[in-house]
Amino acid sequence: MRLAVVGCSQLVTLEGPQRPRIREEMRNLAVIENGAMLIEDGRIVRTGTRSEIEPLITAETDVIDAKGRAVLPGFVDAHTHPVFAGNRADEFDKRSQGATYQEIAAAGGGIRSTVRKTRLANQDQLKNATCGYAEWFLRGGTTTIEAKSGYGLSLDDELKLLQVIRDVNQAGPLRLVPTLLGAHEVPDEYRGRATEYVDVVMEEMLPAVQRENLARFCDVFCEPGIFPVDVSRRILQHARKLGFGVRLHADQLSLSGGAQLAAELGASTADHLERTDAAGIAALASANVQPVLLPGSVYALGSTHYPAARAMIDAGLAVVLATDFNPGSSPTPSMPMILSLASTHLKMTPAEAITATTINAACSLGLGSEIGSLEPGKQADFVIHDCADWREIGYFFGIEHAAAVYINGALAFERR
Repeated sequence: MRLAVVGCSQLVTLEGPQRPRIREEMRNLAVIENGAMLIEDGRIVRTGTRSEIEPLITAETDVIDAKGRAVLPGFVDAHTHPVFAGNRADEFDKRSQGATYQEIAAAGGGIRSTVRKTRLANQDQLKNATCGYAEWFLRGGTTTIEAKSGYGLSLDDELKLLQVIRDVNQAGPLRLVPTLLGAHEVPDEYRGRATEYVDVVMEEMLPAVQRENLARFCDVFCEPGIFPVDVSRRILQHARKLGFGVRLHADQLSLSGGAQLAAELGASTADHLERTDAAGIAALASANVQPVLLPGSVYALGSTHYPAARAMIDAGLAVVLATDFNPGSSPTPSMPMILSLASTHLKMTPAEAITATTINAACSLGLGSEIGSLEPGKQADFVIHDCADWREIGYFFGIEHAAAVYINGALAFERR
């Protein structure tokens, strides 16, 4: 099948080095004014100006007219928790009245609250809920998400969640990259026996997930009192021996040494990093670990302690932005909202934010050669946004800009 996309006010290609972008590279979006694109069998063949592409259009080519709107790569959301039952609107209410996230968790709420609800749901119920959230991602212009488990916290329930991720991915059109997060919290039945639960993660969960090929990565919530550095190291080293990529929640609630651990392990990513200091940033830079920053969770928890994005970019880190979509600390699938927060609170330029939500995010998932930019040979994941200038996406916040979303050259969502 041959497609041509014409009538783009701007075709934002992000053409550039075949690796994560750093420093000034993050500001170069390789925008083609009055752009166009040729696609064959779901892959991009050529990009250029309309006058360059139109002579290549044949009678057999289906033409998509962007009608003077901006066309960008689909967003790649590199940190989400999309499989869960119920929600935590009650905790949102409590936080509005002064309760902290930590206080709610200590009283049995937080992650463990969602675990209890999720364990009661069957696979079909969870799949239906996750498919609904998948449509939310598409409506915001997201075409790929990293999808974590972590609300089962038992062998059978973690497998159940990863099977849902597999099934939703196979059903499409949204692309899901699975991550095992069995070490998300210590479940109720192991309170006071955290060492025994760590054994379950290492000796039961990881081997079973490997056998069934249900996850590409392993993640750990590295925090004192949950999974401290020494415990997180053991889990992730064992995961690496079994062939998993390594990611970790680091320095979210405290300066715990998570960034240094990510550097020591050569992790694919260190995520959150709200409390990371200059030494942690230097360690990540020396090891080429990509930071995944999650301003939505800082905002939703009513905090003002955002990660030091400018210092990370200045240090040469290939920064990634993601939603952290989850029912507790960041109940948003909206990448446009994250773009706004990045510029207003992380002091990233709009161009840096686009790079961090497309090509850098794709590279953090090991998919930089396939998605994240609109270049010849890559999969045709692109979004026609209802604006003439790509900067409007983060500027007009709280709005769904995506008019049409294409994955592998096929229409995945259209706003009618």
